[in-house]
Amino acid sequence: MDPLSKSLPGTWSLLSRIDLTAAGTRHPEPSLGDDPIALLIYDRAGHFAAQFMKRDRTTTIPVATVAGQNNSRAQGGYDAYFGSYTVDDARNEVTQRLDAALSQENVGHVLTRVMSVPGDELIITLPTTSTDGTPVTRTLTWRRVG
Repeated sequence: MDPLSKSLPGTWSLLSRIDLTAAGTRHPEPSLGDDPIALLIYDRAGHFAAQFMKRDRTTTIPVATVAGQNNSRAQGGYDAYFGSYTVDDARNEVTQRLDAALSQENVGHVLTRVMSVPGDELIITLPTTSTDGTPVTRTLTWRRVG
């Protein structure tokens, strides 16, 4: 398997976003739902961009007054940010520095994620909290589309 720094660059489309409590119960984040549409781009020069949207924005979307721990805050069922990234191949971690973000308080944040790239999939796992404060482990599975 190639090191993460070599296999990560590309364009990724979200297949699934699953939040599990310590008891193993699914606990979807209400502002984006359990089936958002998302696109994630990492280029070879160290730049990245991410966009997430709740699949059905015709329903009432709860206002998230805070971001989950180790995460950014969506607004109106949408979240977006971009910046620079570095890869630690030994730890399979990617550290992202948010140069810009939809939510002003997220500008400048540094977010570190454990990642793996088996074949044409990207798996990201992170500890976070739902906007209601419930601790969860979030697993995002992406498919390479470019």
